[in-house]
Amino acid sequence: MTPLAVYRNPRILAIFFLGFSSGLPLALTASTLSVWLTESKINMTTIGLFAAVATPYALKFLWSPLIDGISFPILSRLLGRRRGWLIAMQLALIASIAFLGLASPAVNPFLTALMALMVAVFSASQDIVIDAYRVEILQPEQQGAGAAAVVFGYRIGMIVSSAGALHLASHVSWLMTYWIMAALICIGIVTVLLSPEPASDKWSVASDKKNKVSLATWLQGHVVAPFADFMQRPHWLAILLFILLYKLADAFMGGMTNPFLIQIGFSKEQIANIVKFYGLIATILGSFIGGAMVFRLGTIRSLWICGIAHGLTNLMFVWLAKTGADTSLLALSITCENISGGMGTAAFVAFISELITDTRFTATQYALLSSFASFGRTWLATPAGWFADKLGWPAFFTLAAALALPGLAILWLLGNRLTLQPNHADAS
Repeated sequence: MTPLAVYRNPRILAIFFLGFSSGLPLALTASTLSVWLTESKINMTTIGLFAAVATPYALKFLWSPLIDGISFPILSRLLGRRRGWLIAMQLALIASIAFLGLASPAVNPFLTALMALMVAVFSASQDIVIDAYRVEILQPEQQGAGAAAVVFGYRIGMIVSSAGALHLASHVSWLMTYWIMAALICIGIVTVLLSPEPASDKWSVASDKKNKVSLATWLQGHVVAPFADFMQRPHWLAILLFILLYKLADAFMGGMTNPFLIQIGFSKEQIANIVKFYGLIATILGSFIGGAMVFRLGTIRSLWICGIAHGLTNLMFVWLAKTGADTSLLALSITCENISGGMGTAAFVAFISELITDTRFTATQYALLSSFASFGRTWLATPAGWFADKLGWPAFFTLAAALALPGLAILWLLGNRLTLQPNHADAS
């Protein structure tokens, strides 16, 4: 089989569509919602605080053992453990996105935040199941293609719910926009119904009643063991701190980019065309470059290069803040920032993946590490709106660029003490 032929495998295609279902809800509670809030005359400090609705992505490791070790009532009996959970979370997403569309930020921003929080809870839960399903449904030689497929589908989902939603909102109401986005989750439902249950899980639902275990035994096997295994690693606290801080610069400015562009005079359609659609192409290109860099240079050196590059490219927005609504400069800024961001994401995901050495705990440990990364993107970025109000845009983006330094400082302190699974470059 040629390297490209693996992408025609039905299971790889299913992973792509599940990636789409995974990526779709994110912008609806983040960048797209920030435009709606800005149009509703919500102040920048409040918009910055709305980043906290993404907290479930940071805390999903807390309930990942439940999804890993318990079958969903009725649906798991009919479809299997993984597919039952997937259908349940997708139905919940459809309902919560539709209710978010009914919210009125100008009248009741608290209710809007509550509805956005519910979308984030169900979206984070869906991500846990998709990560586990992807690992279990694919053969070892298909895992690389599966990772590429889910990331590509995720990016397409994000562009639909960001650029696509902004185009829709320019012609129809925000209510109708969010209801259309809710309907698109049905793509994930159809994918699940047409896909098989992982062979390793087909026995689990039927065995639920036969193999009763004590609560203490269940907690030991599904909750304690995954975390205890990770904490046996040397310098595990420093590793968690690095994961928390490495993408902080990106997160700090991410929630403020759209309000900034709206304030300096760009239209929603210009943002959709340049920032979202064109930015997606730049991010995908950066991901390919980052992946090749990891292969050629190794993970650690790639993290250094990508971290420095992303901090420097964030400074492009200082130039844009002083120039104003120049579409050519916006395109250049987005190209530089998204290529470097895509490179950094590829290196960062490779780093997290190489930390997981025990396949018994893949889903829970991946949820733990990705949740820690989400915590940095969420809570550490919530003061961004306040800083934008107090500092002004040029100083704000300078600060955002400087926030690349703490993660690099932790990487420098760790030095050669990190123990990763060897890749091609690291082993040479």
